[in-house]
Amino acid sequence: MPNIRKNKVSCQDYNSEMEITVEILSGKWVVLLLSLLSEEKVVRFNQFKKVFPEITQKMLSQQLKKLEESKIIQKKIYNEMPPKVEYSLTFDGEHLIPVLEQMQKWGQEYLNKKRV
Repeated sequence: MPNIRKNKVSCQDYNSEMEITVEILSGKWVVLLLSLLSEEKVVRFNQFKKVFPEITQKMLSQQLKKLEESKIIQKKIYNEMPPKVEYSLTFDGEHLIPVLEQMQKWGQEYLNKKRV
């Protein structure tokens, strides 16, 4: 399958625009990575590993690459040894943060109702 047809973000094969948001946010670590970027503004690869020690290097690389391909985050590589790589939110990534904040709020309210 050509790369352009592997996901709904890069094609028109969806029933609702909501599917695009769900696809971008899919992945066990995506929301947590975006939340950290929202708080810290710039995060280096090893900083992600320190904050989320359970994530494997392979999974972290995959999730960051997916977010970068979707233009939600940007990666800046410094030409030095050892290589220094920093990640930050793009304009679209910044505009996704209120959605995550609403999801957080909804989750808190949902849990509070279940505890009663």
